Amino acid sequence: MPRDKKREPLAYRMMPRTLDEFVGQEHIVGKGKLLYRMIQADQISSIILFGPPGTGKTSLARVIANSTKSVFRQLNAVTAGVKDIKDIIEETSNEFLNPSGRCVLFIDEIHRFNKAQQDALLPYVENGRIVLIGATTENPFFEVNKALISRSTVFMLKPLTEENIITILRRAISDPERGYGNLKIDISDEALRLLAALSEGDARIALNALELAVLTSEPDNRGVYVIDKNVVEDCVQKKAIRFDKSSEAHYDNISAFIKSMRGSDPDAALFYLGRALYAGETPEYLIRRIIICAAEDVGMANPSALTVAVAAAQAIERIGMPEARIILAMAAVMVATSPKSNSCYKGIEKVLSDVATKYTGEVPMHLRNAPVEGMAELGYGKGYLYAHDFPGNIVDQEYLPEEMRGTVYYEPTRNGYEAKIHDWLLTRRENKKK
Repeated sequence: MPRDKKREPLAYRMMPRTLDEFVGQEHIVGKGKLLYRMIQADQISSIILFGPPGTGKTSLARVIANSTKSVFRQLNAVTAGVKDIKDIIEETSNEFLNPSGRCVLFIDEIHRFNKAQQDALLPYVENGRIVLIGATTENPFFEVNKALISRSTVFMLKPLTEENIITILRRAISDPERGYGNLKIDISDEALRLLAALSEGDARIALNALELAVLTSEPDNRGVYVIDKNVVEDCVQKKAIRFDKSSEAHYDNISAFIKSMRGSDPDAALFYLGRALYAGETPEYLIRRIIICAAEDVGMANPSALTVAVAAAQAIERIGMPEARIILAMAAVMVATSPKSNSCYKGIEKVLSDVATKYTGEVPMHLRNAPVEGMAELGYGKGYLYAHDFPGNIVDQEYLPEEMRGTVYYEPTRNGYEAKIHDWLLTRRENKKK
């Protein structure tokens, strides 16, 4: 029985068939760009398409399928196995079925193939019998066999712009064959822009929401389907977020959060914090990032930042969400607006490097304890000067091993509270030299 195309999802029906119908990704398929030239000339070599959902990876594969004279086959890594790969290779090798001896193989979700499955492709990608098109939402440099990566060109797709999404939506509304061109649809510019914004660069989400809006609406007495802002909000429910807690975008967002605090931008810090919370990140994970930043990047320039961060962690344990968001915001802003110093971080890193690469000597005898009778006679603790017996509760004596004498590990900045430490320590070290 022929398939009823109208029963197919709108997003599937509206997938572009040619490069002229493809919207967005001008940086790789704009006229004159490498991938554009490869498709137009039917000279596709193995490629990996990497980007968020709904940005056109499968659509590009479909365009290539419609453009190439080579045999085109498609697998989904979620359900396919080594046997499926071998069947395609056997078919490709059959001169009767495939005189060219060449096959363009599209593998969706290629990051889900295990090492053995990816390795099965290697010899045939190597000799050109299989032209691989892999699509993945995960970073292929982490998830795909390095040998496959080295034999492929990686193209990174970006989230579609709001204008791209609006163009796709308008096309779906006006297309009488695949879209809703045979219906009278009245959708306001405000509703279109809201739908584009809520889809977060994902055309599939936008088209699914449009389809839901049309299917669940009743035409008015003129036979017109009116889709306004309220209908859009009802159909989308919750704005899409392009990352989950295990994706690369999650790590990108957290990296931006930390760098915004380090860069003293409280607005950006709150923005990335809010995005993480909206996506379902746990407050426990986020407060750990804030505590680390308070120690590493604020440090002695404002020691109270670490106190606030640790107190926030304790408060979060007692309070929980949703109120924990306020505590997180306070701690993040505290760190972001504090003067910065990474002198403690640099100091301990230098120590660890010296310990790992140098002979650093023994603890001086005068700093050692003599808890057992007889140890003092061997020189343990001999000559130690007790700081509290001296004016200002400070005394000049050597604390480092002889081999490390004069080594400076802590170099305070003049930022915030650390400026006082800088001046005090400068005097202290000058006195030690005398």
